Order: sequence, then C-alpha cells, then structure tokens
Amino acid sequence: MLAYIRRREGLWLFARSPAAMLAALATLLIVGGAVFAPWIAASNPYDLSSFSLIDGLKPPAWLPGGDPEFLLGTDDQGRDMISSILYGARLSLLIGVMAMAIATLLGVSLGLLAGYFGGWVDVAVMRVADIQLALPAILTALLIDGIARGVLPTALHQELRVPVLTLAIALSLWVNFARMARASVMVEKNKEYVQAAMMQGQHPLRVMGVHILPNILGPLLVIMTVDLASAILLEATLSFLGIGLPADSPSLGTLIRIGMGFLLSGEWWILWVPTAFLVALVVSINILGDFLRDLFNPRLR
Repeated sequence: MLAYIRRREGLWLFARSPAAMLAALATLLIVGGAVFAPWIAASNPYDLSSFSLIDGLKPPAWLPGGDPEFLLGTDDQGRDMISSILYGARLSLLIGVMAMAIATLLGVSLGLLAGYFGGWVDVAVMRVADIQLALPAILTALLIDGIARGVLPTALHQELRVPVLTLAIALSLWVNFARMARASVMVEKNKEYVQAAMMQGQHPLRVMGVHILPNILGPLLVIMTVDLASAILLEATLSFLGIGLPADSPSLGTLIRIGMGFLLSGEWWILWVPTAFLVALVVSINILGDFLRDLFNPRLR
C-alpha cells in the first residue's frame, strides 16, 4: 500500500513538473534514437560503402546548397550528421551506462562495508575516497588511462580502448556512491529492524543486502542519474582531448573534436550540431536527477 501511495505521489509530482516531463521526453527520444540507430539512421558511419566523399561538407537542408537527404548536413567525409550523432550517442551512452554500473557496484559495496563494520574498514575506505576527492574526476580518469597505456602493449591497448575508457571513468566516479552508501548505512543500522536482524544472528552480508540496501536505494538512484551525465561528459572530454576513443569511432566527443577543425572554415554545423546534442542529453539527465532528488526528499519541494 505504501509503495502504491509513493508511486501515485511520484506520478502526480511528475505531471506538475513541465521541466521533468520535457527532460524525460528528450531523454527518451535520444536514448531511443541511439538504441535503434542501426534501423533508423540513413547510413552507417562505420561502413565506408554507405557514404561518399562527393557528399562531403554539405550544409543543413535549410541553407543554400543543402540537400533534403541530409537534414543536418554532412561532415568532411560525406557522413550524414544525424546518422553520426545517433551512432555517436549509442557509443557514448554505452560507455556511460557501463561506467556508471561499475562505479555503482564498487562504490555501494565499499560504502556498505565501511558503514556497517566501521573501524579500520571505514578508515581505509574513506581515506582512499578522500584522496581521490582531492583530484578532479578528469585527472583521475587521465591517470588510469595513462597507467593502462604504460602497462598494456600498444596494439592490445588499441583493441581495449572502450573497456579501458569505461574502467577509467568508473574508477573516477565510485566515491560519490561510497560516501552516500556509508552515510545511509550508519543511519539505518541503528534502526530497530536492522538491530532485530542482527540479534537473530543473520549473516552481515544478508543484513546489508536484504535489509539495508533496499532502504537506501532512493538517494543512490539520484546519484546514479547525475553520475550518468557525468560519465557521458567525461567520455566526451577524454575523446575530445584525444585520450579516449579514436577519431574513427564516432562518439559524441570525437565528433566534437573533428568539428573543431572546421570551426573557422564556415562549416559550423560539424561542430555545433553534436555539441548541441550532447548539451541536450546531459541537461535532460540532470533535470531528471533533480526531480528524483526532490521526489525522495520532500523537504526540498
């Protein structure tokens, strides 16, 4: 009954928030376009036979010289901008979701252990978290990627660019989950239902996984939403700097990096179209995160 009431309250608040509804619609369209890119995109930017250099540098369809076949124009290789963006968002979202999942698993696990057991476990986890918080996430990701470049052979590193980039982003974002999980566990473990489970002799892993974790999912869900946007931005930043994905992998970051070369030559759409798309995606996810924060914390409404 309580879950039903909360669900109704959430729907009511969502219906009264135009920003949340617009953000949800934009996120749904972007994610849907990325997921179904192989079926709805006009061409495949990975397939050299699907585009031609003859079509290169065509402006958007509403400008002089534009072609209705390429609504948002083409890049210097003749690739349709919409198709490149859909495939780029597909890769960026894949890396972002995988990185966020790894960061959630690692951070929540360490946070649960630190909050439940306390003592040296808490000290060790939190000191590592404090050290990492002293560094911006981008520097942490650069450090991890640099270590991978030094340890792995060049050919193997090129083959593992996506897993290495995903792991680098995940290890730069786990701290938020650990701190939130630890703080929530320290509150929940003093409540009667947890104390009763402990007095029954239940295994600590069962107490943490069955009794505590379901009751701290609200704040964690908010962090997951915000960190998904952060992971997508990190991938774009690293790829823009030439550290992340190579230029032949059309993620949003590589598309923006390619577009920078045409900023002063008049072909503005090669830069600004993927940039606007990335901004819309990140802002929409952040707005949804703010809505979830207000939903799980009535005092902020």
